Amino acid sequence: MNVAAPQSTAMRWIYLAYMLVFFLYLAAPLVSAAIFAFNDSLFPALPWKGFTLDWFFGSTEPMLGLFHDRRLMEGLKNSVVIGLIVSTLSVAVGTCNAFLFERRSFPGKSLLYVLMIVPLVIPGVILGISILVFASMIANGVEEVFGWEWDFLRPGTFLVVIGQFSFLVTIATLVIAARLRKFDVSLEEAALNLGASRSRVLMTVTLPYLTPALFAAFIVSFLMSFENFNTTLMLVGSDAPLTITMYDRMVKVGSTPVLNAVSVFLMIGSGLLALLSIFAQRGKGQA
Repeated sequence: MNVAAPQSTAMRWIYLAYMLVFFLYLAAPLVSAAIFAFNDSLFPALPWKGFTLDWFFGSTEPMLGLFHDRRLMEGLKNSVVIGLIVSTLSVAVGTCNAFLFERRSFPGKSLLYVLMIVPLVIPGVILGISILVFASMIANGVEEVFGWEWDFLRPGTFLVVIGQFSFLVTIATLVIAARLRKFDVSLEEAALNLGASRSRVLMTVTLPYLTPALFAAFIVSFLMSFENFNTTLMLVGSDAPLTITMYDRMVKVGSTPVLNAVSVFLMIGSGLLALLSIFAQRGKGQA
């Protein structure tokens, strides 16, 4: 079939209807969640009782807003801290992995590459439980043999970072390796022939070329860390990130419009980070 041939009117209408239904399917839950964040009601449901910003800025119960809710703000802070740590580690190790897989040949390379991909296909709950059991086994063994208490191997921020890092580093590696694969090695050879050291070539030639991929990998890792729930739930301690705090709030109190307000805040934040990543890569490409 010639795809460039003119389409019939019926086919164009079918195509437009399909696109409309598809985008409605994607957008309808997000739009409905956003709308009820501004409903002057104690429940995120119809009927509509008027417009309000109390679920964002309210300072008194029962309509305590997001920015005055201590637990939600504490969860937001924990999520940002964990996301920054995990993203930084993922980009740093992912860059090393990208050079390893793209520039080096060694025995067992294919097997190591498969092992790196495995965390992406393992369910998050299984991954979290496995890390928790392994860390607890080490902590218990050290305590029994040496009498040392390694509390950092108990449920808490450290294990959450380790759990998220175990699969986010794979994503960062794939993003950076895809960019590195397109790099013209002759540019490095030319710089070396002109007398530059390998470290100087890396800092002035290779890494500037990889900057868009490094930034994109950081943003993707941060967003995935921020919204991760399954793995985090198995490893979290007292310093719960935002997703766990929202889940705990919903189980104990039930769904309230303040959770919709959190959703709006996260949608706006995620969208801005995604746009920042696109603009950064576009600006680098134009430069």
